[in-house]
Amino acid sequence: MNKLYVGNLSPSVTVEDLQQLFGERKLPVAEQVLLKSGYAFVDFPDQNSAVKAIETLSGKVELHGKVIEVDYSVPKKLRSRKIQIRNIPPHLQWEVLDGLLAQYGTVENVEQVNTDTATAVVNVTYATKEEAKEAIEKLTEHQFDDYSFKVSYIMDMDAAPPVQAPRTRRGGRSSRDQGTPQPGPSGGFGAPRPRQHDFPLRMLVPTQFVGAIIGKEGLTIKNVTKQTQSKVDIHRKENAGAAEKPITIHSTPEGCSSACRMILDIMQKEANETKTTEEIPLKILAHNSLVGRLIGKEGRNLKKIEEETGTKITISSLQDLTIYNPERTITVKGSLETCCKAEVEIMKKLREAYENDIAAINQQANLIPGLNLNALGIFSSGLPVLPPAAGPRGAVPPVAPTGYNPFLHYLISLLPFQSHSSHLSGLYGVPPASAIPHQHSAPEQEVVYLFIPTQAVGALIGKKGQHIKQLAHFAGASIKIAPAESPDVTERMVIITGTPEAQFKAQGRIFGKLKEENFFSAKEEVKLETHIKVPSTAAGRVIGKGGKTVNELQNLTSAEVIVPRDQTPDENDEVFVKISGHFFASQTAQRKIREIIQQVKQQEQKHHQGAAVSPHHSK
Repeated sequence: MNKLYVGNLSPSVTVEDLQQLFGERKLPVAEQVLLKSGYAFVDFPDQNSAVKAIETLSGKVELHGKVIEVDYSVPKKLRSRKIQIRNIPPHLQWEVLDGLLAQYGTVENVEQVNTDTATAVVNVTYATKEEAKEAIEKLTEHQFDDYSFKVSYIMDMDAAPPVQAPRTRRGGRSSRDQGTPQPGPSGGFGAPRPRQHDFPLRMLVPTQFVGAIIGKEGLTIKNVTKQTQSKVDIHRKENAGAAEKPITIHSTPEGCSSACRMILDIMQKEANETKTTEEIPLKILAHNSLVGRLIGKEGRNLKKIEEETGTKITISSLQDLTIYNPERTITVKGSLETCCKAEVEIMKKLREAYENDIAAINQQANLIPGLNLNALGIFSSGLPVLPPAAGPRGAVPPVAPTGYNPFLHYLISLLPFQSHSSHLSGLYGVPPASAIPHQHSAPEQEVVYLFIPTQAVGALIGKKGQHIKQLAHFAGASIKIAPAESPDVTERMVIITGTPEAQFKAQGRIFGKLKEENFFSAKEEVKLETHIKVPSTAAGRVIGKGGKTVNELQNLTSAEVIVPRDQTPDENDEVFVKISGHFFASQTAQRKIREIIQQVKQQEQKHHQGAAVSPHHSK
């Protein structure tokens, strides 16, 4: 990934010339330089330095009278679905970039690269190599606000062909039979590894041990990452003043476990040196939607792990969950050795549950086609924008990796019409098969009336209407702001028309925009009122006998749901239902009410069909 091709070199250029050039440009000394006639291959220690070398040298530096070219060295057989886009304006909104990328095919993943450059860099994976090729052709030198995109192939190890089995001699013995299978190019044996979703280990550690984990000048944590081949993020700035800080470890399951062991060992040694007598338990963070399957029916899974590892495991209460913190804390008490054994088993269960969820989502893609959760950007943890330039050199601040994200996982559990699995459909119940849109039928257009603070209208519209146009394009919805009924109104009505997917995206970004623009305080949830119209014949079903249905709906979703009495139905025989709450609550309530409407329509349809055939039976 970090091997670069340096081309258009003068025959007189030497390895020392190249290394001197790297030093002058404050690039790390290349680990390896292979000089050929007119070109060279250079290995850089990491992607950040490789990007910096391309950005600062290619087409900009003359060496022995010739302007050199620098790009990734990617063999033809590994030029497939993955590309890198550089020189992206740091102020470019994420949904705009996502819309641009989607013009050339299905985008499977977009990951921002943490670099020292003033502009943003992303790695993009398309569904097919043909789509990636078209994106490279169309996006290279694409102009946006005086920035010219630079696009390259990066290695796609999934495209590596499987290793052919060696020819065998008579008797079936391989000519190179060593008694063990030979690793393939992707680390598998004889075939590429199946692609795994990034599911990191998230730990909670006492704040007092964070300094010891980092070490002097970061040497201790660098040693952990190097030895375990992991990426370890210590979230020091989260929850200022808190007694504990989260740590996220990205690696293979084995790498995560090794890093966890080293961190526990570091904390134990620090506790011994500071004569801290308190036991230091292992604390693992896991999204609430996964925890039930870790516990198992009647707690069997958890009991089995406790018995097999000799540990005591407790899980934080559901009452501790908030909309910004959907994770529960799994506390493991025991010796370092037994805690590490328990970590392996706990993560195995959590990872299995997560993989099952992802597989189920992929199987049900027809329910909301093309929904890219990474691009929803409802709040900051969901990548709302490519962050603005910051710091003395305008470097783009790092963002969370686009693999496992508790926030995005929560969004998955809220997808409209999810019915494939009980643990995902628990918020809605399982609608009848006929209530689920057919794969080939166009999703029904819905109209939602969303009320926002009057002072937020300008921010939503943007300069010359740019933001609201971008939002409408991104969501695939019609978004209009109704005229103010009087000069002193405190709220304005936003009318959103679109499919369930479009509603989810448009409303989500509006909630997020209000948060980003500080119309709500940092600790305050964005709560808005939403109106949807329902047939007057369905209003009673929404309320339920003695208000039972609406009360259950409010308890289920945490939203306030009101069906105003004494409404006069409009020309379409419809009345309003008012929903107030944060984004998740509002979405869940909307979907549940739409489900009730669908059931009422089906019953009415059956009734009309029955009435139509009854005269024939009377003959």
